[in-house]
Amino acid sequence: MASLLGSTVFEITGQGPSPTKDFFQLVITKTEVIWTSWKISLRSEFRGAAPGEMRQSHNDFLHDARLQHQVGVVFGQHTLEHSKALCEGHYNYLERLPNQLLLRVFFYLSFRDIGRLAQTSKRFSKLSNSPELWEQTVRVRCEELTPDMEILANAMGWRKIFFTFFHEKLRASKAGPASDSLPSAINLA
Repeated sequence: MASLLGSTVFEITGQGPSPTKDFFQLVITKTEVIWTSWKISLRSEFRGAAPGEMRQSHNDFLHDARLQHQVGVVFGQHTLEHSKALCEGHYNYLERLPNQLLLRVFFYLSFRDIGRLAQTSKRFSKLSNSPELWEQTVRVRCEELTPDMEILANAMGWRKIFFTFFHEKLRASKAGPASDSLPSAINLA
């Protein structure tokens, strides 16, 4: 699993809180924490000033209350806690999986679980609404997919076509609520 980690594990940039206009960047690599700051000011003594940079090992960062305080003030407590967890070696490998592999996992989840997973991060939300996921879902669930429906799906979106077609099929068959899960034998090639 360690091979899923790139050289940069986490990176965030942003402006400090008012009244300062200073700009900050926090980068966490596999071995160190890099804190960079740019002084933004109209004062002539700060024009052309080089950015300040501090590099620390993960262990040093975990024991540096001053830098942790700065990270918390600039980026918030949630980012600080996440940074400390990364420095302690607590990585979220699910977030690091490639999109194609995650989509493959999504195909085996129920719609309810996909909806719940979509609420956990921006990346999962984007993937749960991706045309790739819904195109495959339509192709697996809708046996009567016609060329006209494909054209319509490409224009309107595969997700919209799926729910339109799926609900129409349910109403027509009067079979009651459909299964909330996808078929277990899905070809994702």
